[in-house]
Amino acid sequence: MKSKNNIIAVFVACVIFLIIVPLNPAFLDLMLILNITISLSIFLISMYIKEALEFSVFPTILLVTTLFRVALNISSTRLILGKGGEAGAVIKTFGEFVIGGNVVVGIIIFIILVIVQFIVITKGAERVAEVAARFTLDAMPGKQMAIDADLNSGLINEETAKMRRLKIQREADFYGAMDGGSKFVKGDAIVSIIIVFINIIAGTIIGMVQGGQTLGEVIQKYTIATVGDGLVSQFPALLVSTATGMIVTRAASENSLSEDLTGQFTTNPKVFTIAGFVLLFLALIPGFPKLQIIVISAVLIFGGLVLRKKQQIAEAVPAEELPVSETSFYKNTENIYTLLNIDPIEMEFGYSLLPLVDESRGGSFIDRVVMLRRQFATDIGMVIPSVRLRDNASINPNQYIIKLKGEQVAQGDVLVNHLLAMNPGDVDEEIEGIDTVEPAFGLSAKWITEELRDTAVLSGYTVIDPLSVILTHFSEVIKKHAHELLSRQDVAALLDNLKKSNKSVVEDIVPAIISVGDLQKVLSNLLFEQIPIRDLTTILETLAEHAGTTKDTELLTEYVRQALKRTITRKFAPDGKLKVITLNPDLENLIVGSIKKTEHGSYSMLEPDVLQKIVLAHKNEVEKISEIVSNPVILASPVIRFYYKKLIEQFAPDATVLSFNEIETTVQIQALGSISIN
Repeated sequence: MKSKNNIIAVFVACVIFLIIVPLNPAFLDLMLILNITISLSIFLISMYIKEALEFSVFPTILLVTTLFRVALNISSTRLILGKGGEAGAVIKTFGEFVIGGNVVVGIIIFIILVIVQFIVITKGAERVAEVAARFTLDAMPGKQMAIDADLNSGLINEETAKMRRLKIQREADFYGAMDGGSKFVKGDAIVSIIIVFINIIAGTIIGMVQGGQTLGEVIQKYTIATVGDGLVSQFPALLVSTATGMIVTRAASENSLSEDLTGQFTTNPKVFTIAGFVLLFLALIPGFPKLQIIVISAVLIFGGLVLRKKQQIAEAVPAEELPVSETSFYKNTENIYTLLNIDPIEMEFGYSLLPLVDESRGGSFIDRVVMLRRQFATDIGMVIPSVRLRDNASINPNQYIIKLKGEQVAQGDVLVNHLLAMNPGDVDEEIEGIDTVEPAFGLSAKWITEELRDTAVLSGYTVIDPLSVILTHFSEVIKKHAHELLSRQDVAALLDNLKKSNKSVVEDIVPAIISVGDLQKVLSNLLFEQIPIRDLTTILETLAEHAGTTKDTELLTEYVRQALKRTITRKFAPDGKLKVITLNPDLENLIVGSIKKTEHGSYSMLEPDVLQKIVLAHKNEVEKISEIVSNPVILASPVIRFYYKKLIEQFAPDATVLSFNEIETTVQIQALGSISIN
């Protein structure tokens, strides 16, 4: 690999030195032939690539080859003017062959060649590259969203999504480079015209003044050399310019140019047959060459008939191409293993809800999930796994089901052509609609028609479209079960992301102080109580301080919660005020006395009747202040916070239990009650 890099570097350096160092005619012949060979190779490569990025180095090659041609032009000009038009066999042969004894014809052919390259090919390629670069940049956001949509729907994995994003970025860079690179060829054509005039004028002056030759001899000698020099440089330039045009115009190709041409031209054989008969009518016009027309038309008609026959044979489906039966498919044991794969998140929809999900029908569900993932990552610090979407004809047409790891955890019903109207609690006016229950929070609501939207809004109802109902339910389910979805692979991905900004923290702590498995347990504990894990640096540093003294992940979680007090305060007391229910000191002492510690952790051992009293007291106290606070915070001492949460979570799963050490000192705490079993 190093030798290849050195060869290229030496070649570029030599190209630059060609501008300065004089060359003898034999070595110049070698360089000119090498230039033609390189240009021909570039031209052939451009015909066989399937997409532009397969030749992504082309903009750089365009610059190097243009510089190479300019260097050779300068070297040949030095020889033409310095040695009386003798610049090697290649230039002489090109000049004599093209001119053919007529200087005027040679100059005209050279000028036509330069004009074709400059105006037709180079100008067109430059414009296509400019437009391609502009539209590629404009299309990047849409392509990125399409990738995210495919990723969320489970059509691709993270690795494929990363590769497709990289490809989009490379395409933008490539067409941007081509936009500038095409101007090199344009400048090269202009320089060639200037050099031709310089050679002819300067050669005439040198030949007449220094050589004592007549004007006719000088023009004949220097014109042949000049035209030969121009042609031998412009022929490779024409090849490279054509290659530039072919590369930037192959936007919709999936195969090589030859495959595309043969495949697309032979798709409809009728075209050749009709064209052949049309040509036959031209033979009836007096003056047209009848023999040539008849030969070409016969070839077209015959070719059309042959292609039509082949097409009819291909339309017959061979037996080996028939669909493989299910039994035959599963004879391969490896195919059975595909049935064992379980998607982390899966949603099934009745057929009436498919318009909300199917993008081809105008559904925006996937795009909304993409934005939900973004919001979830910002708020919670965890990336929602890909969501597998399926249709299910066996469920209610208006029903959807949410599954986690293959098991159903939630379901709901929505009416596609209706809106959900919810009474916030202070609206007395009734509205006509179908009674229902909002699936995310279990609130009473009504499905109303679109015509009643304005009436419901003016009356004070909260009106939601069906898709938002599904997404809200989906979001709440994910929040509730986030701790189950966080896998070790997800934790590893979070650590890899943190390494980009804080590499030392990750490498010093994981796995030297705490393993990935224990870190996953701590993060899952936080997510279980809906504590954001976005501040992963603070979490790791806190674990580094305490993991040396204890391996109890529950206790480590409590230390982390205290370190995240600012985050917890912002979540539960955003306005700096917190209404709480406290625990009676006697109850706290009772719980502390029941704690048993083992090598596997610690837990509270209370008698069933005592536990029942605690749960009953908890419910009674919450009901007393339900009109003031719907979901009050239970405030406990740091020692028993975790144990109290464990005691009541089965009976009050939505209860929020905090400790004094998890709240900022600036928060105003108002105690609305106290839980006691005495």
